[in-house]
Order: sequence, then C-alpha cells, then structure tokens
Amino acid sequence: MSEWLNYAKRAINGERLSLNEGLSILQADDEEVLPILQSAFKVRRHFYGKKVKLNMIINAKSGLCPENCGYCSQSIVSTAPVEKYSFLDKETLLAGAREAMERKAGTYCIVASGRGPTERELDGVIEAVEEITATMPLKICACLGILTDEKAKRLKQAGVHRYNHNINTHRDHHEAITTSHTYDNRVETVESAKSAGMSPCSGVIIGMGETDEQIVEMAYALREIDADSIPVNFLHAVPGTPLEGKSRTAPMKALRVLALMRFINPSKEIRVSGGRELNLRTLQPLALYAANSIFVGDYLTTEGQSVEIDHHMIEDLGFEIEERAIPVT
Repeated sequence: MSEWLNYAKRAINGERLSLNEGLSILQADDEEVLPILQSAFKVRRHFYGKKVKLNMIINAKSGLCPENCGYCSQSIVSTAPVEKYSFLDKETLLAGAREAMERKAGTYCIVASGRGPTERELDGVIEAVEEITATMPLKICACLGILTDEKAKRLKQAGVHRYNHNINTHRDHHEAITTSHTYDNRVETVESAKSAGMSPCSGVIIGMGETDEQIVEMAYALREIDADSIPVNFLHAVPGTPLEGKSRTAPMKALRVLALMRFINPSKEIRVSGGRELNLRTLQPLALYAANSIFVGDYLTTEGQSVEIDHHMIEDLGFEIEERAIPVT
C-alpha cells in the first residue's frame, strides 16, 4: 500500500495524521499530485460519493468596512475601486435566492461587509430569510461578521442553517493580516453560531505569507473547531489592497492544499472558494477529487466563471450536483 493510500485508509477510520505527514503532502513532488488526489478521492467518495454541492453568494452590503484586513478590497485600508452600498432590501435578497435556485445551488449565502451587523441590518436579514425559507427549498448561510450570542440565536430562529466566519490564517500570522480584531474574536463567533444551533462554517485563505507548517496547523485548527463546512480560498491579490503584491498559489500547490484539508477533515464539506479560477486555472476539475463543494457565479468583489462552465465541469467529471451535501451512509 502506498503512503498516500495509507493516509486515506487512516483518514476514513478517523485517525489523525501527524504534522510531518501533513507536510509530506504539501511538500510532495509534482509527480506525486495525481496519486495524492487519487487517495484523497477515496476519502471524499467514502463520505460524499460523487456529489458536488453548489453554493451562491450575494454581496448584501459592499465596501464601507472599518476593519483593516489586508486581503480585502472592501476594507478601510483598501484603495481598490469597489462598489459601495448599504444593506440590500428584502426584494433584492429574494431575487438573489431565486437566481440561486436557477443555478442549481442548494445553499444561498448572504454576505455583508463590516465588523458585525447592526440591529437594523439584522432585522432586514431575518425578514428576508423567513420569507426565503417559507417559499424556496434553499438552505441559508449567513456571513455578517462578528456575532453576539443573542444575535446568533435570532438568526437561527429565523431559519439560518449555517453561519460562516473564517479563521482565515494561522493564529501566529493573524496580526500580519489584520489588527482590528483578534483571532479569538473569530473563533468565538464560530462558537456562538454553534451554541445557537447553526451549522458552523469556517475556512482559510491560502497565499497570504503563511508557512507550510502553518497551513497544516490551520487544517488541524479547523478540525478542532469542528467546522461542518470548510471554504478554502486562494488569495486573489486585488490591486489597491495591502496584499496586492503577493504571488498566486501555483495550481499544483493548490491541489496539495485541498488534498491536505480532505485528509485532516475527512468527513467535512471542503469547498473550493475564492480565487479558484485565478489560481487553479486549467486544473480546476482536479480540485473536485478532494473537494465536494464550490461557489457558482461571482464572489464578493471579483468575478467567477460562468455557471454553465461549472455545470459542464461537474458533468464531464462524471460527478453530479447535490442540492443537499449530506454524507453517504
């Protein structure tokens, strides 16, 4: 049995890989990437078969953010020419939900810039979510920033299924990316969402200057948080942001990262997220041998590829769209 197949067997059995074993995946030669993906696919297939979950984002509030996150074009320290607007009204959020259904997405993600929602903004989200869940077979994911326990409970009661708040980077690298909130603020918000009964979603952005060791430890941190869904973003270094000069992640490295996330978080939804098209380029289809979820359409302030291309990619792989990404039993 090859080393990678052994990792797959152990992951399926719930065993945790060591730091050095995780590093062996990230630092493997390029000719090992296909065997690594083959083994990661055994884990993915065990839990999810050949299903691919589709998610769609709506940018419910753009720009105007007081936080100083170095990767973000909506941040106060960004000079990128992004569109700026306050919270969208209910009818626009409902129209977005209908569009998500047309794109065959099972989850509709309402995302807003800012440190956290005001009471008025929260009221608007809740009103829209209640109508969406009453009239459409969509799961709702909210990503509204830092939450109090009380606000988390209100979102859950309104019908929000999942709450996203990414850890983004390694604890030790956090202050190199932002100083306007702490790493613990992020973890505490995930815990508030869990305590309220929402499914926790938390992931990372690869390519912000972290080391390979830190990437492995980030995968472990997400395992400890017990995030049900793990979005893996690859930095899109937007001109005008503090990280605009960062190099892209090489496609083969991106595939190794996704495989690592699958081995360390074997039963979780691994989603190839922002920067997918830019960093993976022509190797995007291979990502689905490790991941089981993607975003369709555009991201917050950057464009994605057409929905038709994504649908064809899934079909050409012999995979199928899963509106509800439930592990195979």
